[in-house]
Amino acid sequence: MTAFLFQLSFYLASPVWLLMIFAPTRRVTARVAASPLTVLPVLVVYVTMAVPVFPEIWTAVSSPDIDRFRELTELAGGAGAVWAQVIAWDLLLGQWMYLEGRRLGISPLVMSPLLVFTILLSPLAFPAFLLLRAVRMRSAARAAAGADRTTRPVSVQGR
Repeated sequence: MTAFLFQLSFYLASPVWLLMIFAPTRRVTARVAASPLTVLPVLVVYVTMAVPVFPEIWTAVSSPDIDRFRELTELAGGAGAVWAQVIAWDLLLGQWMYLEGRRLGISPLVMSPLLVFTILLSPLAFPAFLLLRAVRMRSAARAAAGADRTTRPVSVQGR
């Protein structure tokens, strides 16, 4: 059962990822990505796996220690619960990145591979996105400043 739940956690998140990667400009994708409720099914899987090993989870998180955490992940339910938590947080992170990318006008041809990278290695993809976001915001600010200079009325002397 635990192996099934482990797999299910990713399959429950997959439709949202598929929309953001393969249908990024569709209205339904923006609506789905804007909802934090998308992670609830994954969190139900988390709770299902976490409840039986809750004492071990509590020990691992209340007194963080690498050996306690290792013991937790040696339990199938513990490893599955950690996996479901990672899937849920990665999905929320991916949704925020998708929405920010759309807001900033970053091309889906750039964002889609970055979202795939987020599924695989979010701790590396997130800083890459933050760098891309900073560059995009800086160039947008420069463009806006340039537009302000060209649209200002010229004062007429001698009136």
